[in-house]
This record gives sequence, structure tokens and C-alpha cells, in this order.
Amino acid sequence: MPELPEVETTTRGLAPHLTGQRVAEFQVRNPRLRWPVVADANAQLAGRVIERLHRRSKLMLIQMSGNLTALSHLGMSGSWRIADPSLTPKPHDHLLLSLENGVQARYHDPRRFGSFELCPTDQLDQHPRIRSLGPEPLTDAFDAARLYRLSRGRKAPVKAFVMDNQVVVGVGNIYATEALFAAGIHPKRAAGQVSQARYQRLVVEIKAVLARAIDSGGSTLRDFVNSDGQPGYFAQTLTTYGRAGRPCVGCATPLKSMVIGQRTSVWCPSCQR
Repeated sequence: MPELPEVETTTRGLAPHLTGQRVAEFQVRNPRLRWPVVADANAQLAGRVIERLHRRSKLMLIQMSGNLTALSHLGMSGSWRIADPSLTPKPHDHLLLSLENGVQARYHDPRRFGSFELCPTDQLDQHPRIRSLGPEPLTDAFDAARLYRLSRGRKAPVKAFVMDNQVVVGVGNIYATEALFAAGIHPKRAAGQVSQARYQRLVVEIKAVLARAIDSGGSTLRDFVNSDGQPGYFAQTLTTYGRAGRPCVGCATPLKSMVIGQRTSVWCPSCQR
């Protein structure tokens, strides 16, 4: 599933093409996404100017003139790409956003687990997909003091704790695995047993691993491509995720794996405690 770096990569890739442009037409070729696209989407969008593209958690937000924002979730296999409007759309190109300057962005989603919703911009903080979210991990609002305070008394594994979107958004399985290894913390250690000093190290590593992934264009997930149709390359630098049984890059001890919160976790039995 595309995670925060993939959504950030998509948002940054689309922004130069869409920002400041007026919508000519919004064509819904298949409304049956995770939640049905509203029937009057074209009537609501046509004629509006795209003022800003930004991201909140794993949602790409397309802010329009006239107090309207579109929320786009990529689901498991979705991607937005700039396309030549003269080319016939592909079978899984479900949404076509055409601009008056001739640019067209297409939402492609073979599994249709993504979504496209509309919300008044001034009500965005109360949208059900946003209102319960924790802080963004690359901002100052995400710090060790917050993790330490929220973790007290928590018996859940620290990995599950930092993957909770109410604690901090966007720390998916790959990035939690990598950050916990870099911080030397065992993924199954109870969140309430991690000291504030160790949380400080973990915060630094979460920010670093996400920043590197964004700079690399996201991970090479099977279905993910960026707005140019190219895969990301962060997976080439993974130290633990997907490497169970292989030697640790730090001490050469074979890496182990287990399932935590229905997700495979890989760790080094020597370097992480």
C-alpha cells in the first residue's frame, strides 16, 4: 500500500502541473471506488482554480477556489499521472481531471480501493478521514515528549504504537521497521517500557527514514509509481524490511521476523533490545 512518502512524492510531482490552473472538466469513468464518487463531481469542480496541492497523512489534498477541497486516497494500487489527453484512457483510468491549459491528470487504480471525496475547505479538520489524525512526523509537533506521554502504561508493542495514526501519521510498516532498527529498539518491546531518551532517538530516525524515502521517490512497492509513471527507489537502501534470515548490516547476525499487529516485522536480535 502506498505510504506517506509515496503520497508526498505524488503530490510534489503533480503540484507544478496543477497549481494555479482552472478545471475544464472532471470525468468520472468509474465511480465505484472505495467510496462512490459523488454524481455531481464535475458540476462542483468545473471552473474552479486549483490553489494548492498538499498532503495530510496519506491523503492528497487538492485545494480549490470557492472553499472546496478534494481528498484523494491512493488505496492499495492507485496512482495519479500526468497524461496526454489525446491518448485513449486505460481500462483502470477511473478519473480524468482536465485543465483549461490542456493538461490532464488521470487517476489509475486496478483494485479500486482508493477514494476521491469533496469537502468544504473550512470544514476539512472535521472530515472523518482527518479529524482523529495525529501530527505529521516531519513537523515539530511530533517529538519524544509526545511519544513518552502517550505511551505511559501502554503494553502494546512499540512498533504498533508508532504505527497508530492517532499517535503520529504516516509511519507505515516499512518505515517503522527501518526506524526501530536504526534506533536499536526491539519492535515488540512494550511502548510503556521505552524511555524518553530512547524515544528521542526513535523520533530522529523516523524523521530521517521518511525524509530519505521522499527524496528517493518512495519505495519500490509492486503497484506504486510516481506522477511520471516511474517507481521509487528507496527499497534499494532498506536495512531490515524484507531481509529476514539475511545478515544484519551492523553485526552480521541473521535477522529474525515475526508478525506484530498482522504485519511482518524484521529485527536484529543483537542490535535491538
